[in-house]
Order: sequence, then structure tokens, then C-alpha cells
Amino acid sequence: MTFRIAVLASGGGTDLQSILDACNSGQIKGSVAIVISNNPDAYALERGKKHGAETLVMSHKGKSREEHEVEVGDAIESRDIDLIVLAGYLRMFTSYFVERFKWKIINVHPALLPNFGGAGYHGMKVHEAVLASGLKESGCSVHFVTEEIDGGPVIGQMRVPVLDGDTPETLQARVLEKEHILLPLVVQWFSEGRISLEEGKVVVHGETN
Repeated sequence: MTFRIAVLASGGGTDLQSILDACNSGQIKGSVAIVISNNPDAYALERGKKHGAETLVMSHKGKSREEHEVEVGDAIESRDIDLIVLAGYLRMFTSYFVERFKWKIINVHPALLPNFGGAGYHGMKVHEAVLASGLKESGCSVHFVTEEIDGGPVIGQMRVPVLDGDTPETLQARVLEKEHILLPLVVQWFSEGRISLEEGKVVVHGETN
């Protein structure tokens, strides 16, 4: 049975592209079955189409949060999805959606969680906060999605240096390079059945190099 992935994205979809490429190369033993966006103009939809994935626009406008989540959830459930990846999806999910797909939703965040996570920390604001802190290191994290924003157990992280003269844009570019390595790697671990939760901590079984 092929490992089936749903990717939810609202923008350009470069993180999605990293997963599509990893599926094509055989790194991930599976495929992106569907790309869902709440933004009809998201370039992520084009990326999905080019790789043969089903694409679906599911606007949240004019609907309650619950109505939107029920629609998205029904679309995912009817396609026998094994893993849901949030890749730049600019919607926060309620406990309904998280519980419906518990431990099957992951998200990539452009900082070393638990630092610079939670409400208000998204996009360029994360990198601005890192630079303002004076820390000499940043990076990215892939974590399980729970009801707490950016608060689910961390599955994997990669680090980058913060360099003298960095701007939020230059730091973002350096972190994004690592996201494009880390995210497909974590999806690969899932596709190989190597992820488990033990007492609230993520365990990756087997070689992780």
C-alpha cells in the first residue's frame, strides 16, 4: 500500500516542492495524493498539478471555522490519507480537527521550538524576533500539531548560524534551505513507520543520519 500524503498550503509551496521531489527520487516511499489550499491563487496548487497530485481549493470565506474544518476533514478522510503536512497553511485548526486526525498532522516552523513559537510567531516575524534576541543560532522544527499553537512534540530540528549583518530576509533564506531538507526527511521516517510517541516524547527508530 502506497503511503499517501495530504499537503495543506496557502502560498508558494516551496516546502511542498521538497516533498514532491523526495517522492519522485524515491527518498519517500509514497506520494502526495492531494494538495489542499484555502487560497485559489496559491502557486502550491500548480506545483501539485505538475506532479500529478489531485488539487482542491477549499475557501474558508463565508463559512464558520467548524464548517470549513469539517469540509477539509471529509476530503482528507475520503482519500485514505496516512499523513497530513501543513506547509505554509495560514489557518489555525481547532480541537475538532486536531482530535479527528490525532498524531497524523505535522507542521514545519522556522525556528528552534519551543523558542519563538506560539501566537504571533509566524513568517518574517519569527526571524525578526530571533535577530532581536541576539542569539547566534536559529533553525527549523517539524512537530506534531496539537491544540497548542506550535506546542506539539518536536519530531526533528536542523540548525543554522545567525551571522553578523543578517537581515530577517537573509536568515529566512538560510532557514528555508534546511526546511527543504528536514521536512521530507521527517515524512520519509513516517513512510517507513519509524516514528512513535513514548510518554509524550517522539522516538525515531533506526538510523536517522
